[in-house]
Amino acid sequence: MVPGRRPDVPPGRPAAEHPTAGHPTAGHPTAGHRTAGQPTAGFVRAGHPDVRNSPWPDRAAPAVIDPAPRLSLLDRSRTRVGEPDAAALAGTVARAVRAEALGVERFWVAEHHGVPGIAGAAPAVLLAAIAGRTHRIRLGSAGVMLPHHQPLVVAEQFATLSAFAPGRLDLGLGRSSGFTPPVRRALRETERDFAADLAEVRDFLTGRAEITAYPRPAGPVPLTVLATGAGLQVAAELGLPVVVGGPLLGVGGDPEPGLAALDGYRRSFRPSEQQPEPRVSISLDVLVADTTAEAEDLLLPEAWAMARARTTGVFPPLEPVAAVRDASRTPRQQEYLDRTVAAAVAGTPAQVERRLAELIDRTGAAELVASSSTFDRTALDTSDAALAALFGPARTPADAWAGRAG
Repeated sequence: MVPGRRPDVPPGRPAAEHPTAGHPTAGHPTAGHRTAGQPTAGFVRAGHPDVRNSPWPDRAAPAVIDPAPRLSLLDRSRTRVGEPDAAALAGTVARAVRAEALGVERFWVAEHHGVPGIAGAAPAVLLAAIAGRTHRIRLGSAGVMLPHHQPLVVAEQFATLSAFAPGRLDLGLGRSSGFTPPVRRALRETERDFAADLAEVRDFLTGRAEITAYPRPAGPVPLTVLATGAGLQVAAELGLPVVVGGPLLGVGGDPEPGLAALDGYRRSFRPSEQQPEPRVSISLDVLVADTTAEAEDLLLPEAWAMARARTTGVFPPLEPVAAVRDASRTPRQQEYLDRTVAAAVAGTPAQVERRLAELIDRTGAAELVASSSTFDRTALDTSDAALAALFGPARTPADAWAGRAG
């Protein structure tokens, strides 16, 4: 499975050798961590096969090693050519149910407006539907875009949600604006103080605001910041965990600027009641298949949609792999497509395990947020199962991250 960060390597810097799994020491307070200098012999411990969550029952999955980074899934309710938008929303709910069965720790949904390729526009509504179909998995927004909302309304919505999923909610908050000027006008966007709005949401949820928001939450509703650049500093000042992705991860590019930004977040972090220590989750597209070629094919629908969005201003529904291969494209579109593919992790289970281990080791991440999507829903289900098999079972909600460093 994907191992945790080596204790002899500080967060944000690569290990001198490939991180592999050692044997935990029973009863030791750091049970599950590898000891510096301990011999390593690959991810699978000899004689300890584990077929839990295996997408291929006739194959042994890697042995479970604890502690390890946690796995969560982000589903943006991607639309597909030939399907109604309602099918995308139903698909998100069904995927969350399967994720719970696979032992995934957390399931995130997104907020986008005026985007033909994404049906996920109302995170609180979609999470309510998922809460009614699940029992253990944590549910989160990734995220609610605060420039579009009043802090009191956001707090009220998630306090209401907590009645249907007590102790299972995570409120991820971001600051992205609408994709186009007409969308921004429709959202009545104004210049807002993101840090002040974040603090206000937290005060409403914890009962420390000037007025009391009702209903009161049925359990803790921890906040997370979807961060880039300045957002990392805001999160550090407020003592909140972050989810980072894109260029900050340096996948397919230069990792140093992102590592410096994460180091700045950790150094500037001010402990809070919710979060005593800095916590970083990383988000990127991850797809797993039997062969490298099959996995790379699964990346094409999303990569092509991104290339078209970059060059036409319209983010379209997903198309089948064959249609993407046959599509004519400009050199600029090909460049964007190649860039999107390079920023993802795709391959066989062994290949994905190795690349994720390196990335988690480099960033010191406590959690992977896999934001994968592809046209073929069955292939996506198989990929989710294979990815879950690399991480092992999640903790129960009582042991999960809420208010902890992970």
